[in-house]
This record gives sequence, C-alpha cells and structure tokens, in this order.
Amino acid sequence: MQREIIVTADGSKTIHIPEWNEQYHSTHGALQEARHVFLKNGLEQLAPNTAVKILEVGFGTGLNAILTLEAAWKANLTIQYVGLEAYPVSTLEIEELNYTDLFENQDLKKLYQLMHRAPWNEVVEILPGFTLEKRHEKMETFEAQFEQFDLIYFDAFGPRTQPEMWELPVLQKMYRITRENGFLVTYCAKGQVKRDLKTVGYEVEVLPGPPGKREMTRAFKRMD
Repeated sequence: MQREIIVTADGSKTIHIPEWNEQYHSTHGALQEARHVFLKNGLEQLAPNTAVKILEVGFGTGLNAILTLEAAWKANLTIQYVGLEAYPVSTLEIEELNYTDLFENQDLKKLYQLMHRAPWNEVVEILPGFTLEKRHEKMETFEAQFEQFDLIYFDAFGPRTQPEMWELPVLQKMYRITRENGFLVTYCAKGQVKRDLKTVGYEVEVLPGPPGKREMTRAFKRMD
C-alpha cells in the first residue's frame, strides 16, 4: 500500500495513504491534534506523581508516545506504555517525518530514536520510570489482563477506513481492560461511536476538538 509524507497546517508532518484518502494525523496539524486529544484531555487529567499504564491503539509514528514521555518527565509520572501497531512505519518514513526537529531538547531527539530502535514485543526502559512495549499486532488479537490500563489512546484510523476497529467486540475489549475510573480518549466523535461506547459500559463525555474538528470523545469506566 502506497504511503507518502505530507506537511500539515501547523508545519508538522504526517503519513498520507492515497488509496484510502486517510492520514495518520489531522491535516490541520499533527502536533496540535496529538497534544490536544491525547495530552490535554488524556494524560494531563491524571494525578501527578503517580504510576500509570497507558495503551495506545495505533502506535503509528510514535508521536503520541514521545509527547507522553516529555509530559511525564515534567509531571514526574511513572509510565508503562504499550503501543499496538499492525503495520509498522519504516525507518525511512521516520526519517522523512523528521519529528526530532519538533524538539529543542536534544535528549528528546535521542529518546524518540530509541523508541523506534526498540525491538517489537519486548518491554524496553526508555528512561527510568518510562517503559515502552511495542506490540506488532492488531487490537483484535491483543490479550491483556482485566482492568489493566488507566488510560487508552484510541488512535486507530477512522470508522470509514477501518470500521472493524470501531465495532462492539473491540470496544468491549477496551472497556474490559480499562481500570475502574480509567478512561479512553479519541479524536472520533461520530454519533454511532459514542452510542456504542455507552452500550459497552463507558460514561461518554464530548469535548471541544482540536483545530479543524468540532468535537472529540472521552469515555470513563465508572463503577456503581
């Protein structure tokens, strides 16, 4: 499948798939979207100085992961980060994306490269207090313990492109592995997705979206 690198509105780059007319990140700004959806409305809602476990469905370029590491470093969070990816991005694509230019901190540039050099399906310590496990598999086959994750970054391609990722079996699995009072965040705010998240048990919250998108979704696992 052909993939090409494009520049988004905030100057950061993303991967475009012409066959699907789909991108890995918003064309209105890859960096802005990642920070708004997954950091501001995700990671930053967690209490500082705590230990948390995060699952990213759609590891992709690793942008969400390195931004999470940067924020965790500042907030003194201890993080176990698991990223699922069925179709890994190539080394050449990583170089062309040039995300290391986004960071003035030289350490972050090295850590981003370390994330991509890390072997698949192994737990690797990127920094003291931050481990990364990149899983080369689909969510449909991923096996996890009951109530294992405090936060899920649901960053799969949208329902138009990957409808199977937004169907009840996958949403039920995510609900099962979300810890009590844990939550999921996603850029997607389609009505059917929100209804299905409620069906599997989540308490759904609609939030203002990143640039170019009116809304996004956050879903909590509340226990009576």
